[in-house]
Formats: sequence, C-alpha cells, structure tokens
Amino acid sequence: MSARHAPATLRNREPILAVLRRVLPAEGTVLEVASGTGEHGVFFARQLPGIRWQPTDVQPEALASIEAHRAAAGEERVLPPLALDATRDEWPVERADAIFCANMIHIAPFAACEGLMRGAGRVLEAGAPLLTYGPYAIDGAQTAPSNARFDASLRQRDPRWGVRDLADVVRVAEAAGLRLEERVPMPANNFTLVFRKT
Repeated sequence: MSARHAPATLRNREPILAVLRRVLPAEGTVLEVASGTGEHGVFFARQLPGIRWQPTDVQPEALASIEAHRAAAGEERVLPPLALDATRDEWPVERADAIFCANMIHIAPFAACEGLMRGAGRVLEAGAPLLTYGPYAIDGAQTAPSNARFDASLRQRDPRWGVRDLADVVRVAEAAGLRLEERVPMPANNFTLVFRKT
C-alpha cells in the first residue's frame, strides 16, 4: 500500500480544523465521505481527542492510501476505511454524529452531491452537522478568476464535473432535510458550508 499526498491538505487543514472545533460535538463518530489520500482524517483525529474518524472512499487506490496513512500514524481513533459510493443509497454506515466531505462535490457528477445529501439525511440525527469544503459559485458567478479557470478545466476533464452553484447545493440539501446554517470563507476562494439535519 502506498500513502498518497495532496499538497492542498497542508494549506487548508488548519482553517477547516477551526470550523470543526466550533461545530462538531465534543464526542462521537465523524463519517468522512470521499476521504481521498486519508491525510485529513489522521490530522483531524489527532486534534479532536473525543472524535472517532470514519474514512471512506469509492476508489480502491484511495482506500489503500487511507489505510497506509492510518497505519503509519498509529492513531486508533481513525477507523479502518470503508468503501462508500456517495451516489448509491446503500451506505456501509447507518449512523454518524457528523459528516465531513472535502473537495468531492465539484470533482464528481452532481449525482454525488445529491447522494451525499440523501445519505446525510439518513444517517444524521436531528441537529447533527454536515460540513462540506470546496469552491462554490454564488448566484451563477464564480467568486474569483482562478475558480472560473478551475471550473473550465474540470469540465474539460469530465463534462459532468464542475464548481457547483451554492443555490443548487442548498436546494438538494433542503430536499434531504438539511438546512444551511453557515458559509465560512476559506483560503484560496473556497468555503466550508455547515448544514444541520432538521
């Protein structure tokens, strides 16, 4: 197994952690959807002593990277990674105290966003948070020229991908019983969105 590295993780983990400290419960299990390399989970679990971190991903190479980081860290509160396809209604987790999802919504078909919201509606109890991180367009406009270029490059790679408009994300969240509570500006023209299960 080989541990992969995402340079952006080092840049964004502290600002994201500041939001997690405010929003997550003091204790419980956080389900991370689309964990990617697995670096976020190890870092956040070390900083949040009451939290158990459940990483997941749909890609076998990501699951291998997550396990490699987990093994190297020796962090028992990072649970073994699970295969989870956000577009499907069958998830390997029936309940979580919170959900975290970074950089998936724009690098996936919109069906993944819809599935994420439906899944959060199933596994979260009333009042529990879903946090998403990444770039979002606001009222049909990209928030920076760099985001417009990023959106174009994503759509060139796969026409089903792209920086999503906040209104579209909120719409599918509300349909799943989640309300947007907070939009937190992040470095590099990103946002952390905080939703709550109603």
